[in-house]
Amino acid sequence: MKERAPHVCVVDDDAGVRSSLRLLLKSLGLAATAYDSAASFLAAYDPEQPGCLLLDIRMPGMSGLELQQVLNQRGSLTPTIFITGHGDVPMAVEAIRQGAFDFLQKPFRDQQLIDCVQRAIAKDRSIRDQLRSHEEIQRRLDSLTAREQEVLELVTEGAPNKIIAHKLGISQRTVEIHRARVMEKMNAGSLAQLVHMTQRTTARNVVHS
Repeated sequence: MKERAPHVCVVDDDAGVRSSLRLLLKSLGLAATAYDSAASFLAAYDPEQPGCLLLDIRMPGMSGLELQQVLNQRGSLTPTIFITGHGDVPMAVEAIRQGAFDFLQKPFRDQQLIDCVQRAIAKDRSIRDQLRSHEEIQRRLDSLTAREQEVLELVTEGAPNKIIAHKLGISQRTVEIHRARVMEKMNAGSLAQLVHMTQRTTARNVVHS
């Protein structure tokens, strides 16, 4: 499946700011959509869309901080860059503690914004690549039969075929067949790679359990 191009969402109640930011981003070849409120952004929000969010910290109705909290509750991956006035810096620092990517203090230079957006998009791409990798490894693990999963567990613990055969009550030749199938289904080129894949998936499952 073709990877979707990054998209920058601008959320600001100031029409002038929305227009200038959108034009700047489009001049760089970045797709950008502007929203005049947190509510209008949430109505169109697509969690699968890669990119980043440029978010005014002070807005009527739902504030930028409140929108960040909603996105956190939804498990959003999208890096958020807050746009702040001088008096908003303490709030922006708190927002970063809550997971925001960065903040830009008005007035900021175009290049400062560009650099921050590009870093955020790179961060988003890295996170999504890692998730896709974990999901693919989990899909391969799920394709193993119950016996193959038993062999996998013992193989990654370093048990030789003879010990595996004894523990499972099967012949060494059967262990070799299961082991070969595990390597093929997991698309592992070596035992070290197989161990690495299973350790990463186990660690992720522990974190999310």
